[in-house]
Amino acid sequence: GADMTEGTLLKWLKNVGDVIARGDILAEIETDKATVELEAFEGGTFLKQLVSEGDVVPVGDIIALLGEASEKPGEVQHLPPAETPPRRTIEPDAVAEAAPAAKAAPASTLAAADTLEPAAVTPPAPVAESTATPPSTLARPPGQAANGRLRISPVAKRIASEAGLDATAVTGSGPDGRILRRDVEAAIAAAKSGTARTAEPSAQPQTPPAAQAPAAPPASRPVATPGAPAAGLSKIRQAIARRMTLSKQTQPHYYLTLDIDMTAAMKFREQLNASASETQRVSVNDLLVKACAIAIERHPKFNAEFAEAGLKMHDKINIDIGIALDDGLIAPAILDCGHKSLGHIATESKDLVARAKSGHLRVDEYSEGNFTITNLGAYGVETLIGIINPPQAAILGVGSVMAQPVVREGQVLVAQVMKIALSADHRVTDGAEGARFIKEIQGLLENPVSLAL
Repeated sequence: GADMTEGTLLKWLKNVGDVIARGDILAEIETDKATVELEAFEGGTFLKQLVSEGDVVPVGDIIALLGEASEKPGEVQHLPPAETPPRRTIEPDAVAEAAPAAKAAPASTLAAADTLEPAAVTPPAPVAESTATPPSTLARPPGQAANGRLRISPVAKRIASEAGLDATAVTGSGPDGRILRRDVEAAIAAAKSGTARTAEPSAQPQTPPAAQAPAAPPASRPVATPGAPAAGLSKIRQAIARRMTLSKQTQPHYYLTLDIDMTAAMKFREQLNASASETQRVSVNDLLVKACAIAIERHPKFNAEFAEAGLKMHDKINIDIGIALDDGLIAPAILDCGHKSLGHIATESKDLVARAKSGHLRVDEYSEGNFTITNLGAYGVETLIGIINPPQAAILGVGSVMAQPVVREGQVLVAQVMKIALSADHRVTDGAEGARFIKEIQGLLENPVSLAL
């Protein structure tokens, strides 16, 4: 996801030595909001696992190596994102060094929720014979690289910042002294007890006696610890809180509502389902997905996202659908809706919901949605105004189809009416564009045969 900084490797589904085909599922990754399946983007032989089941891995870290069966995998150089070169270097072991240069084929790397790139294979750098310790090493804070940058994982950096902790004083336990989440959390805990882990404890300024014992807050008011998870909140609720706060703080929303006469659409759906198989039975939400896909083709700004350099337009129409789980809401995507029939969308929707609830989503379904539909019609809700799912440009809130009196040619009739509400990013579109977009959706649903063309 857009704000994902780490994931937990729950389970390896392939073992070292296995032959991997493109598209094979290699592992299950737990994110803040769901469990997703990590797919192989290249084929090869599974050469090495670099993390174990249960390990928490920062986004971008290499977790495994794929390559030729004859290759001898070496050690992987783990660098913080700011120092990571375009291609990661694998240092071959002694067996690989003895092989001819032409045989030193690049192995493929698997990154947690990241794009895979082949890594350049290079011989290890020669070691200087001098045993003297460079002066820069003696003066360097723990976890700091020779170029002055701090070796710290993204999540550790965030937690330290939120807690007001000076990360340069934390001793890292990762490769090459890299500061990990557990190091920062331990430093925060130690600071509370007055025994912070620092490089030079004696250099810390002495606290004046008057400032040593701040007044305790009233017992009725809980004290929030900076950087610590909120008490009673699950990981999924914390993720929702972060993303929705980000959306409301950074995306200027505007809202439009519209009533749609669903009388013809409900009859059309009934006729389709009379002869459809169980998996192809069409729901109201499936009609909405298809209508939105067609409307987005005609109004592509609603498939875009804002960037400082200009709008980023997406080629494929990937529509997220809100799915309620016990702990909160997730919104995986039905991919490439613009090229799928209504029956195909209905089949994929059922499969997506089932896999979301059982924890078997694919990474692309979890992270590549460009527009969201959130529907509470099943709960009898009349109107739902959603919060945009960043970095998307819009979300469509959908209420229940209800029997209501309407006026047609001076006559009061009973019709099946559904309210929709568009929440859109004013940096990407204006109100008039939003009005044309939802009127397009209305026209498609009130003339439902167009959904089957």
